[in-house]
Amino acid sequence: MKAAQGVRLLLVDDEPHILQFLELGLINEGFEVRTAPDGASAIAVAADFKPHVAILDVMMPGMDGFELCRYLRSEESELAVIMLTAKDEVDDRVKGLSIGADDYMVKPFSFEELLARIQARLRNQFPGLLGEVRCGPFRIDGRRKEIRHKDEVLELSPTEYELLQYLVINHGLVLSKPMILDKVWGYDFGGEENIVEVYIRSLREKLGDKDHRIIRTLRGAGYRVDLV
Repeated sequence: MKAAQGVRLLLVDDEPHILQFLELGLINEGFEVRTAPDGASAIAVAADFKPHVAILDVMMPGMDGFELCRYLRSEESELAVIMLTAKDEVDDRVKGLSIGADDYMVKPFSFEELLARIQARLRNQFPGLLGEVRCGPFRIDGRRKEIRHKDEVLELSPTEYELLQYLVINHGLVLSKPMILDKVWGYDFGGEENIVEVYIRSLREKLGDKDHRIIRTLRGAGYRVDLV
């Protein structure tokens, strides 16, 4: 899966090895990337670079990620912000979202998951930047909200589209029901987890996946898409 050319990402983290790892990986995916080791440097870079997405570490000396997010939000309302933190605490997450962050990831995380989060933010806030994303036999068109499987357009409801897109972009990864509910239905969803099973069943029917070879169930763990 390659990202569209011309998408600008700003990475801010005070750990050099994390910056280097993410920068190289994201450049390889086709993004334009700039990095900064602290909040003050990030402000200067953002003013010139005009990123579409900013990925901010929370715990930094001086200006922390929350302060930086608040500042960047005041300067550019359309900017998408993803917060990174080593703390898996609800209070931090709520604080980040309340000051304008669009998403929140807890370290350590997989590079594939970060890519999926970036793609989700671009689809929501900058749909015109994304072309067609190809994953094996799947083609995802973010502008048309359309998914093809083996060159056939799938007739999907909006929720089925979001669910299949999330599963396909994260192919090979095991996604639990809580993770799926969080990303597709929203972290404040108050319904039952069984809704995921209902939609998975519907997707399998539309994919002709009678043997569950495409969308696999890993009992007690969740679901995984295999690109067969």
